[in-house]
Amino acid sequence: MPELPEVETVRRGLSPVLDGQRLTRVEARRPDLRFPFPPDFVQRLTGARAGNLARRAKYLLLPTDRGDTLVMHLGMTGRFEIARPEGSARPGQFVYAADPDPRHAHVVFETEAGGRVTYYDPRRFGFMGLAETDALAEHPWFAGMGPEPLSADFDAAHLARAFEGRRQGPKTLLLDQRIVAGLGNIYVCEALNRARISPNRPAGRIGRERLARLVQAVREVLAEAIAAGGSTLRDYASADGALGYFQHSFRAYGREGEPCLNPGCGGTIARTVQAGRSTFYCPVCQR
Repeated sequence: MPELPEVETVRRGLSPVLDGQRLTRVEARRPDLRFPFPPDFVQRLTGARAGNLARRAKYLLLPTDRGDTLVMHLGMTGRFEIARPEGSARPGQFVYAADPDPRHAHVVFETEAGGRVTYYDPRRFGFMGLAETDALAEHPWFAGMGPEPLSADFDAAHLARAFEGRRQGPKTLLLDQRIVAGLGNIYVCEALNRARISPNRPAGRIGRERLARLVQAVREVLAEAIAAGGSTLRDYASADGALGYFQHSFRAYGREGEPCLNPGCGGTIARTVQAGRSTFYCPVCQR
């Protein structure tokens, strides 16, 4: 499933096409994705003027002047394709994905400027819905969600409170959306490796100085992945239809049996399974 950097990459790709635009045509080509569309989904969006596309955790949020926010989640294979009157530019440093199958083009948005955004999802694990903008934080999808990892609210003091007395490992807790919003398996593995913290160490026994190092590592790995266009594993694609390349910069994830890249370590990356998810770490320098 796309993680925070992939979703942020999509947001940045879609924003120039959608921000401030009136949606002149909206087409839902089936009654549902993972969940059914609201009964008046097309009517509430057609003719509405969009605000600025935002992101909360792994959700894309498009507010409109009708008091609604269009909430979009990519699931595992959801992707957007953009067409504009002047054509669609694709960054030259990416490996291009194959053209999507038109049978999986489920939702189409057209704007007054001539832009066209099509949502494809072969497995239909993604979903879209409408939520009241003024009550968005209380919506079931967002209520109780923790701070954004790139925000000032995510700091060592926050982690110390969240981890206090906890015997679970830090990886398990960092994947809890009530503690921090939007982190996924890949980037938690990367951050713990950079911070040299074992995924098996009881989180309540990690000192404040090391927690500050972990916060910094989370921010760094997310920022680098966003700048590179996300990890884009398997068939995930960014908003312009191109595949990213951050996977070539992984220091822990997927590198079982390879040397740890932390300076002065000399250890070998190992793999274990936690809560059904693969964890990659260095047993030498991550303690």
